[in-house]
Formats: sequence, C-alpha cells, structure tokens
Amino acid sequence: MYDPSQLRTFLAVAQTLSFTQAARRLGLRQSTVSQHVRRLEDATGRQLFSRDTHSVELTEDGEAMLGFARRLLEVHEQAAAFFTGTRLRGRLRFGASEDFVLTRLPEILEGFRHDHPEVDLELTVELSGTLHERLAAGKLDLVLAKRRAEDPRGELVWHDDLVWIGAERLRLDPDRPLPLIVYPPPGITRALALEALERAGRSWRVACTSGSLNGLIAAARAGLGVMAHSRGLVPPGLVRVPDRFGLPELGRVDFVLVHGDRRAAAQDAADALAEAILGGGDRLQRGRHGQVV
Repeated sequence: MYDPSQLRTFLAVAQTLSFTQAARRLGLRQSTVSQHVRRLEDATGRQLFSRDTHSVELTEDGEAMLGFARRLLEVHEQAAAFFTGTRLRGRLRFGASEDFVLTRLPEILEGFRHDHPEVDLELTVELSGTLHERLAAGKLDLVLAKRRAEDPRGELVWHDDLVWIGAERLRLDPDRPLPLIVYPPPGITRALALEALERAGRSWRVACTSGSLNGLIAAARAGLGVMAHSRGLVPPGLVRVPDRFGLPELGRVDFVLVHGDRRAAAQDAADALAEAILGGGDRLQRGRHGQVV
C-alpha cells in the first residue's frame, strides 16, 4: 500500500522540516520530493505536512505517520535481506559525540545489533572535534557528531541553536570575567563559545574543563559557571541563562553523519547504520526534548 521510497522521503522531510534539505539528503530533485509526499498523502487520504512559502510542519496525522513509516521500512528491509540471503558482516568502527549517547541513540544501536548480529560494532564516544580527527586519520568508519554550520561535510541529521545554560540561581557579575564550563580542545562548542565572547569583547575565565558531559553538567549544577549547549539538549537541573545578563549569541550547530574512507569491509555496514540513524532521527529529536538527557 505504501511505497518504501515515498516513506523514506517522508521521513527525510519530517526530520529536516525542509523539502530542499530532504532532496539534498536523498540525492533527489526537490520536485521529486514534493511528488513523493503528495503521492503518500493521496495514499493515506490525509495531509501529512502543513506548509507555506516560509515553513514546513508536521500535521497531527503526519506525527502519527512517523512511527508507522519507520516500522514499515524496518520490516521491508528485513524481508529484503532475508530473501536475498545477504547478511552484513565485519567490523564497523562508529564514533558518536556524548550528546547523542545521552539521547535515544542506544535504542537505534540496539535495533541495528538485532538486525545485523554478525557485524562487530565498535563504539567510540568522544568530543565532536576529536571524532572528526579520528575519522580523517582512518580510525573510524562512521561518525555522528556536531559540525559548524558553515562546514559542508556530512549528512544533516538535524540542526539546533546553541544557548548559554547554567544553574537556575546562578548570578553573573558583568564587571568580572565570565566563568566558563567547557570541553577541552578541540571541542566545537568550546570554540564557538570563545569566538562569540571575543567578538563581543566580553572577558572570561575557565572555571571548569572536562572531557565528560556529565562532568560539565555537575559543575554547572554546582553553580561554577555557564556552558554553551544545544538548546534542544538542555539537561534537567539547568536552565537557559536569561537575556538580561547580556551574553552574546552563539549561533547554530549542525548534527551530522560523516562517512570515512569507505573501506570495502565496512562500507555496507556503515551505510546500513547510517540509514537506521536517519530513519530513526525523529526518535533522537523526541529524546532530546524529553527527560532522557
């Protein structure tokens, strides 16, 4: 009843909320993306997106279709693999930033391990900057991490604004250097935070450095300072720093999938995991707005 190619297109539009970005992700023309969505809406008899010249939003029926589309594609892929007799094997070196590990990514990895039990999945959790370096050095096959908004590398999973966060009772003295809680280099949020402060001419000092997100969160909850963080991933116990403190805007950060050098032994497994992550991107985004983090 439902064409798998149309379901994949629907998920891409739902995750990016953009027909243009969905077309880029899928390697299709924008007119083809629009056609797939229109045919799927004809098949369901429901409007799945509310769209105008400025925005694209899921309707209530579109929200319901997310879960159905994901499950239908999973079953379709399992059936295709069973009847073609193809089974993925080999070692897959996958790197993920801790931002994702604290969302619902583990559920997606668990599903991948269930579907492909003969793939030896090696997970590396690191700073986004470190993951990109390890990928470039040939030490990883696939990376799910942050990138700067102007960086062209990778396939977009979603993008979000960076914001300043801290303890609810934190008070900042505008006449004293801003106390920062940061990752060590080459952390991307660290670099963006320092660049924003330098542009604004705001003095700062490092109050805490940790390579662990849990360490940064603990320091922030203790009121040691402020940290730059994805707006959609603000942990419980921390809040956005009010505008009245006059901290500079931090800009946007993209969350992307980046493939390595495509060595033959890992290419098929990396493609399968990337498809699972992109197909489950709505679960990642729902997780980031819940109480998982």
